[in-house]
Amino acid sequence: MSVRAYAAHLGVAIRTVSKWEKLGTATCPWPDTQAILDTALVRADAAAQSRFEQLLAQGPPERRPGGAASPTLADHETWAEDLERIVVCLDRQDFAFAATLLERWLGRAQPRELDDRGLYLYGRSLVLSGDLRRLQGTLQDLMTARRLYCDAHSLFTELGIPRRAAQIELSLAVVSEMAGHLSAAAARYQQLTDDERLAPADRARALLWIGTALAKDGRNAFAIQVMRQAAERFEELNEPEEWATAQQKLALAHRGAGDLTRALAYIDTARSNGRFETPLQRVQIETAHAHVLLTDPATRSGGHVVLDRASDIAARYGLKHQLRSIKTVRTSEENT
Repeated sequence: MSVRAYAAHLGVAIRTVSKWEKLGTATCPWPDTQAILDTALVRADAAAQSRFEQLLAQGPPERRPGGAASPTLADHETWAEDLERIVVCLDRQDFAFAATLLERWLGRAQPRELDDRGLYLYGRSLVLSGDLRRLQGTLQDLMTARRLYCDAHSLFTELGIPRRAAQIELSLAVVSEMAGHLSAAAARYQQLTDDERLAPADRARALLWIGTALAKDGRNAFAIQVMRQAAERFEELNEPEEWATAQQKLALAHRGAGDLTRALAYIDTARSNGRFETPLQRVQIETAHAHVLLTDPATRSGGHVVLDRASDIAARYGLKHQLRSIKTVRTSEENT
């Protein structure tokens, strides 16, 4: 049985079974719990009882030095569930718990012992670990994220899953942009905008991110043209949140081009239409809003208030890349 199925069979919590599995022979259940296990064994059929006796005779499974036994088929369901939990943790910027869950599997699995399903889960774990590092965003994190993404790309290529491989290529381009390699990132985004391995929404994101890289490189007029195309695609695809993000980026591009009236109009549109539910999204919209407000002496004091609010959220959730962006905005404002 999977961990979930076995917990349901016994009538105990999933985390209880996971704890038994983690502790192995060091497990010492409470008397009531031991009674549940004893009853389950008595009620099991003869074949199950025979397997139980054989397992006792064999002793605990062989383990790697300093590690746990490699996952088995019975673990796959629990592994997949943990990956879903990790996605939620990353959305909420709960990096500590996401790291704990990832270490549970990456520290345990030996790729050479996994079947295709296990290798798929291992690849997804590598990608999510890369996402974790990318979201934290120090230069060291970005280097580690690149390595993790490259390992996952090789794995999904070997497994013959081109969509996953292409999504990783998109993430690698994001890492290049975050590391300041703007021209290389823009060129890679351009290649991916027409890549049939990607879903239409991912291709539209690649188009929007071309504009982001161009705007960071000071080519705002060209960036605005590309971003407008991306916004139109998101509207056609009925992706309202992505469309609102495009408005936010258009605001910054217009600010860079010196058109504060349009910049304010676009940032107001973004703030009115986006939900910005996660800490990262809130920091991004607040930083963009502050950047526009700080450009005009008449709204500069309000811009400082908004930027301080963004900085507080970024610091609280460990968004180090965003903190660097906020520092850049402050420095830019002080030099004008």
